[in-house]
Amino acid sequence: MSTLDYLAALLALAGLLYYWSISTFSFWKDRGVPGPKPLPLIGNFKDVLTDRISIGPWLLSFYTGYQNEPMVGIFIRRQPVLVLRDLDLIRDIFIRDFSKFPDRGIQVFEKADPLFQHLFNLDHSKWRPLRNKLSPAFTSGKLKDMFYLLLNRGDHLQEYVDKLIAKSDSIEVRDLTARFTTDVIGSCAFGLEMHAMDDENSEFRKMGKYVFDFDWKRVLKFRIREGAPWLYHLLWPIMRDNYLTDFFMNTMKATIEHRRKTKIVRHDFIDQIIEIQDHPERIPEVKLTDTLLTSQLFVFFLAGFETSSTTISNALYELAQHQDCQDRLREEIREVMKREGKLTYDVVQNMKYLNMVFQETLRKYPPVMVLVRQSDAPYTFSNTSVSIPANTLIMISAMGIHRDPEIYEDPEKFDPERFTEEAFKSRHPMSYLAFGDGPRNCIGERFAKQQTKIGLIKILESFRVDVNDKTEIPYKVNPRGFLLAPLNGIYLKFTKI
Repeated sequence: MSTLDYLAALLALAGLLYYWSISTFSFWKDRGVPGPKPLPLIGNFKDVLTDRISIGPWLLSFYTGYQNEPMVGIFIRRQPVLVLRDLDLIRDIFIRDFSKFPDRGIQVFEKADPLFQHLFNLDHSKWRPLRNKLSPAFTSGKLKDMFYLLLNRGDHLQEYVDKLIAKSDSIEVRDLTARFTTDVIGSCAFGLEMHAMDDENSEFRKMGKYVFDFDWKRVLKFRIREGAPWLYHLLWPIMRDNYLTDFFMNTMKATIEHRRKTKIVRHDFIDQIIEIQDHPERIPEVKLTDTLLTSQLFVFFLAGFETSSTTISNALYELAQHQDCQDRLREEIREVMKREGKLTYDVVQNMKYLNMVFQETLRKYPPVMVLVRQSDAPYTFSNTSVSIPANTLIMISAMGIHRDPEIYEDPEKFDPERFTEEAFKSRHPMSYLAFGDGPRNCIGERFAKQQTKIGLIKILESFRVDVNDKTEIPYKVNPRGFLLAPLNGIYLKFTKI
């Protein structure tokens, strides 16, 4: 072949690649759904792929850019994705038509990512029976039984802050609250002392940092997994994180072995796992491997410490800037302690202003910024002519809804009064999605609320929190995080009361 022939072949190949890369781009136009123009190969995903922005603010840009539309059609690479804005349509897919949207569309790689076979990722055939068996670990009765453990860790948090301010009154609260929630999860879920506040070299604190450290290697793995799953599956021996897998597998096995030998019963998450292990016939739909069960502990560890620690630190960040709210919350804490004499599960549940601060923090800073569902069958949206085939991905911007000025006036303002009982009931039920909604909502919602509130109570009853010259205002979102987190941490001044 001549040079001209080679050049012609290359041009033909390039033309085929280009055609393939744009071949799906008429999907939303054909259905009459508006949306931004996609780019070949990358669709509308350029800024996320280049780490300029995280997925939450990225989706927020489409939510805010099409204010009068019920839905927006975008593309992640070549894949059509529907961004829903209409709250009634969102309620349909979360609740009324849940059977047609039971999954999140997340592919699970059992060999490459054995610990990612957890409730958040599993398809509905495994998720439903497993969730039914794990739910008893999160009832209000179980949480009342372990409430003393939360208080114990809360007292320890106060002691730890005392030690920190003896060295410096400026504290990085993201690390502080992550140590607290790591210890809580260890005590309440694993029955272990993780010593995240006692020991600067705590293995579990190191592991928490490790999991959320998105260095270039982990970002590259994520890009391959999402963009070329066939290659990720093929290269599973290289992609598998043995350090992470072995740590949690060995921890679960050792803890369960100790429980069986000593016959200790704590009515916690490990006990629930043991119950499932002992009676596999009760979940015939699921093959109960050690990695599957360890995955449930793994996600509880991650979600339990990361989302709650982020919420505590974000609440303190806002309260440091709004001293009137901080003073009012501290006054409620003092009044409750004076009236009740001690904290109980029900006492914390009934602290109205604390709950308002908690909800307003999650409104402004939802840790899970994007909620995802995938259609299980062809579907036509109510009161529209828009139909989608099976396996179409749906995205809901929790951040967009929570910061929509049509729903929350002056949304950038931190205002707990938005969550009085009357104000909350006056809004659409889908206007607040901090824990999702419907059957696949967050299983650990009750636990997260109690853990976060105890952390806030124990800090604010003993310490005043203020901004200082290290406090970064305005808040900058880490562009590499899937969960909402500040880019450079949160530094605040603590003063003993």
